[in-house]
Parts: sequence; structure tokens; C-alpha cells
Amino acid sequence: MDDLFRALPKLLKEFDDNDAVRRAVIFAAWRKIAGASLAEHTAPIVLNKKHLLIAVTNERWQKYLKDLSGQMIFKINSALGQAVVTYIEFVVDEKAVLEEREKRGNKPFDETEIRELARKAISPQLRAKANKIKDESLREEFLKAASISLAKKALSKKNPQ
Repeated sequence: MDDLFRALPKLLKEFDDNDAVRRAVIFAAWRKIAGASLAEHTAPIVLNKKHLLIAVTNERWQKYLKDLSGQMIFKINSALGQAVVTYIEFVVDEKAVLEEREKRGNKPFDETEIRELARKAISPQLRAKANKIKDESLREEFLKAASISLAKKALSKKNPQ
């Protein structure tokens, strides 16, 4: 997992024009920077240009993290090797945090269905972009992660909860 995290700056530079990849990379960086303890109380929910919106479970966490936002911005930008976030806003949204927790902890989707959708999710455009990644194992991990993410997104639209 650390190897994949170290590859995020390269992915960000390679796919800078792709908002979905940019969002996924920055959200992944937030999760890594936040660590397990903060992950229980936060969830990245929106990226608008360089403004990151993070849901928190309550006002106490909102105030605490607001005080740390400068440090968090620095850590994210340092980890990704560029100024991708200039502002973090923390909003109280316990439901969003609980949904994020559920995504990480449970597997709400049928694995067979995900694999089938993932196989179909890799468009020629995505493959062409991925082919720019020189490291073969990193390229395959990227395609695997992207296809599974796209498959889960398709399933979420198909079966809204």
C-alpha cells in the first residue's frame, strides 16, 4: 500500500487533466495523511479546484480539525509534490462519515458482479492514459483500482440505497 501511495504524485501529474483521477488521488492522500484514528471521524466528500471539503462527525471534531487545517494542507501537498489543496473546509455531516466508514469496513457489493463490471469498465481512453505509466505493475494496479472504482460507481447508480 505504501508503494501505491508513493506513486500518487506520478499519477497526479500524468492524469492532471482528469478530474475523477485528481479527486481520487487527493482523497487517497487525505485518508493516508489523516490516519486510522481521524478516518473514524472524517470523510472527504468534495474537491472543487483546490478546495477540499471534509465531513466530520460533530462540531468538536470540526473545531479541532479547523485548527489543524494548515498542517493538513501542508502534509497533503508535500505528499503529492505540488500545491493541490489550498483550503480545507470541515462540515458536520455524520451521515457522510458513517457511509465512508461502511464503504471501508463492509463489502456492500457482490464481488462477482464487481469483477464483471470492472472488466467492462476499462474504456479505450482509460487504457490509453494508463499506458503512459511506464512501470508495468503500477499501470496494472492503477487499471485494477480504476476499474473496480468505476464498477462500484455503476452499481451504486443501479442500486441506490
